[in-house]
Amino acid sequence: MPETLSLSRRRFLQTTGTAAALAAAPAVLRGAEVQDAPVRVGFIGTGVRGWSLVREMAASKLAQVVAVCDVYKPHVDRAVQAARNDDVRTYLDYRDLLADKNVEAVCIGTPDHWHEPMVLDAAAAGKPVYCEKGLTSSVESAKRMRDAVKKAGIVFQLGHQGRQFAASEAAGEMIRGGEIGPVTLIKTGRYFNGTRERAPWRWYGWYSEYTRPDPREVIANLDWERWLGPAPKIDFDEEHFWHWRCYWAYGTGQAGDLLSHELDQVQATLGWGIPDTCMCLGHNAYYHDGREVPDTWLANYTFEKRHCSVMFEGCMNSHRQQPPEYVGKSGRVIFNSIGQAASRFSVYDDGPAFPHMRNKPLEPRSTYDPAAGPQWPSHVNDFLQCVRTGEQPRCHIDEAFIEAVTYLMSFVSYREQRLVRWDAEKEQLV
Repeated sequence: MPETLSLSRRRFLQTTGTAAALAAAPAVLRGAEVQDAPVRVGFIGTGVRGWSLVREMAASKLAQVVAVCDVYKPHVDRAVQAARNDDVRTYLDYRDLLADKNVEAVCIGTPDHWHEPMVLDAAAAGKPVYCEKGLTSSVESAKRMRDAVKKAGIVFQLGHQGRQFAASEAAGEMIRGGEIGPVTLIKTGRYFNGTRERAPWRWYGWYSEYTRPDPREVIANLDWERWLGPAPKIDFDEEHFWHWRCYWAYGTGQAGDLLSHELDQVQATLGWGIPDTCMCLGHNAYYHDGREVPDTWLANYTFEKRHCSVMFEGCMNSHRQQPPEYVGKSGRVIFNSIGQAASRFSVYDDGPAFPHMRNKPLEPRSTYDPAAGPQWPSHVNDFLQCVRTGEQPRCHIDEAFIEAVTYLMSFVSYREQRLVRWDAEKEQLV
């Protein structure tokens, strides 16, 4: 191990809270006081998504940020600044944060390879969990997480922001009502058009931030061994640290990061559960930059009993987006944005096959107005409210399991170069 890393760890431990330094928990609240009190949240992982969630919950009247944990000191420092709490505690080891009696609930925003052990430990500690997607990297892992959450009886929310919009539910009711006829095809997709110098997933600490930090300063402030955790042990690699989405050891590429949002939007709209089959192809078509995961990801799912296919197109060589589109016999429902931002939709009658055959642009038959529909809490406020009431949030553990199996079908299909089928009785991919 490089000496600079060993020295960094000692300096970090000297300035980071530990379980031995815990202060006494505040007096127990009762009755209405509990319902009205902000949820005291601890954050595990304060990188890109984790930092965003710290800021979002710090701005909510329903939460108080009381603790943050990360193995990279600059991420801890910026989370402390965002916490809006002068008494926020800092931790290096997430288990110390879980042992903090002042922490009521935890938010996990780490790379995906850490999700399972952290969720299992949080469940064992009886702490409600908000966990970022994708949930995990195998069906067996998803089962263990589901079982632990249910055994502990804790509130669990998976981080799919699209669940905060009522538009998906409204569209589902309309589709089930037959307004566009039988739906046999659903189209989704994600696109990104960068350059080889400003490539997707190659940013540093925040989306589209391409200023490279000095690697010597990074390693001086990072506990690399703790960051690796259950992943294969390798020497410090700055690309693996900053660009972990590009490597199989830490996630599932476009499957868990992008496809999961889009297929979760389909689930939020139709509630059909896990598809029956999936065939996925992928390759690196443009970004020949050492990444292991493909920049092109093409997945085709079937819901056999529903007589419907779902297509996901993942392309990192175009700005054009493919918002969720539901194709019926007599019309189409087309949303306004990608899965996690799909807040409205328009309904179109079936029209001419080619644009030059139209006398005028095709106009929507109707458009869903979010202001006229029910007003739901934000995704994080949904979680926080449920921590207080004990109710199920919108993306609870059973929905998280559906999300995980669905994107893992494409992951396994690509890795094993075959069609995969979901055996619902055995809960296995076959």
